[in-house]
This record gives sequence, structure tokens and C-alpha cells, in this order.
Amino acid sequence: MTSGKAKSMFERFDQRPKLYSYLLLVLYFFINAAINASSVWMEHSRDPANSLSVWEPIVWEYSSAISTLLLCPLLFYWFRRYPLQITNVKRQLLAHLLGSLLFSLLHVGLMVALRELIYHWHGSNYNFGPLLREFFYEYRKDVWGYIWFLLSYQLLMFGYSRLKGEAHQLDMVEDSVEQTTEQKSQKAPEHFLVKKLDKEFLIRTDEIEWLEASGNYVNLHSKGRIYPLRATLGNTLELLSSKGFSRVHRSLAVNHSAIESISYDSSGDGDIYLKCGKQLSLSRRYKEAFRSELNH
Repeated sequence: MTSGKAKSMFERFDQRPKLYSYLLLVLYFFINAAINASSVWMEHSRDPANSLSVWEPIVWEYSSAISTLLLCPLLFYWFRRYPLQITNVKRQLLAHLLGSLLFSLLHVGLMVALRELIYHWHGSNYNFGPLLREFFYEYRKDVWGYIWFLLSYQLLMFGYSRLKGEAHQLDMVEDSVEQTTEQKSQKAPEHFLVKKLDKEFLIRTDEIEWLEASGNYVNLHSKGRIYPLRATLGNTLELLSSKGFSRVHRSLAVNHSAIESISYDSSGDGDIYLKCGKQLSLSRRYKEAFRSELNH
């Protein structure tokens, strides 16, 4: 029973990983802010001459937490763009040094703006202090937070990819030994092999409903599950074009047999509705080529 519940929870998470991850971050930051605010208040309250209002440490901690949460999508985009690798170390260091500086500037700017707004609402003024000194103080904390975010993101993404499995093209044994290596490489696979922890599974190419570019991977969507394939969307489409897959957006492609209906709007773009209930965007850039491929 326990394993069944865990599997069900993971499947629900796998449907909307970004949403559930962000909700967990909100929970963590809000609990952490509450603990920090209570610690600050308790420390100040020990001083008989304390003039700090109880709402002030709450504003300090929650303004920082909310500012960080607002910047998380930008951080994760940066981490996907510059993942940790053993090559190009100098480029990575420069990218993450720049990333930490931008993160701190935006974090401090948002945080101070929120504090100014709330203090003004309470009829008082918020004094950030000498700009350079206070920014250096905040940057020391922000750069450590940036490193913690980066390492945690890489570790969690690695663990998540191992749990959900990673797709690989299954090498097919050809009947004709006279077929060239180039011809074999161009033949669309009937299956993809998915390695998940210590097990291997096969997914049929025909059951893949749509493809989604995601960094260095292409996500294969099949029956509500997502299987990352280490490839580009362009190369994957070259491989699967004979199976009825067409590009419909810069980052999307669709299996013709999975389409329920198509609608167009006055701008030239459109929407593709799949039998599974998913809605995909149809870009006008790919519309004519897509319609032409549907008619073949």
C-alpha cells in the first residue's frame, strides 16, 4: 500500500512538476521566514530599551522571501542555460558570477521596495542604510543562497531524471544486411527504451503524442507521462518525420494521429487540441508547412 501511494504522488507531481516544485518552495520560504522573524523579535525583546514593533521583523523576513520567490523562475532559467559541467569551467564561473550579481541586485531592489511600501502604509519610513555597505552585506548572503540554489537544483534535477526515467533510441536489428549505416540511422525507431532506476521499459513511438524542447533534452509525452530524450527537437523530428510528426512551434511538435481538432485565430496563430485533452500552440511560422504535411 505504501509503494502504491508513493507512486501515485510521484505521478501527480510528474504531471505538473513546476507547479508543485514552486508550492514546495513557497512553503519552505514562508516557514523559514516565520522562524527568522520570531528569532529577530525574541533577540530584540531582550533589550529593555527595545523600540522595535512586532510587525517589523515580519516585514523584513517576508519581504526577502517574497522577493526571492518572484526571482526563482529567472534563477531556474539561468541554471538551465548554464548547467554545471566539467568542461568550460571559466565560462561557467563567469556566467554564475554574473548571475549571482544580477540576482542580488534584483533581490535587494524588490525587497527594499516592498519594505518602503509597507512602512509608508504604517506611516513611517524605512531606512536601508548606506547603499554600498548594505548592498555588500546583502550580496554576501545572496551569493551563498545562489550557490545553494544552484547545487540543490542540479542535484534534484539529477534525482528526478533518474526517478522518471530517460529515453534512449532503441537500435533496431535490420533484416537486410546490405542496408548501409546511414540508411539505418535514418529509419524511424518503432520503440524507445526508457531506463528508470534498475528497470528498463519500452514505449511505442506511435504512442508519443507530442514533443517538447527543454534545454538539452526533448520531452516525449506519452499517456500522461514525460520521458526526457537527450537530443534536439530538430534532430528528433528528422528521425520521426516518417512517423507523422510535425513541428508546430519553435519548441513543440505533434503526432498527427494524436490530434483531435485544430482552430485558427485572426493573428495567423492557432491551437491544436489533442485527444488526451492537451492544448498546443500552433505558430503561424509553421502553420503552412504543418497543413501541407497533414494533407500528405
